[in-house]
Amino acid sequence: MRDLITMLDDLKTRSVKFRSLTEAIDTETPTGRAMWQMIALLVELERSLIIERTRAGIEAARARGMRSGPKPKLTAPQIEHARKLHEKGDSANAIAGILNVSRATVYRALA
Repeated sequence: MRDLITMLDDLKTRSVKFRSLTEAIDTETPTGRAMWQMIALLVELERSLIIERTRAGIEAARARGMRSGPKPKLTAPQIEHARKLHEKGDSANAIAGILNVSRATVYRALA
């Protein structure tokens, strides 16, 4: 919506008049300009409310103990098994093959 407002302001500076065929908005008239500004205001308000509700939902989920993001690739027993294999001298590639994960996942687990 912000880009649309910017575009209409740019058109106005170039003396181009805007008239919506589906909504009764005509930027040539004071009423049309006022309607356009009210629509822009309501869109901005709705966007702010959506952001506020989203943040509140995320905070409520965190308070309930929920985690966001991808699920861990390895469980705690698998990480312990990877540590034992690494201490035994197995390479990260070999451990990754055994656990069916990438080498980077093994390195992150061992760090």
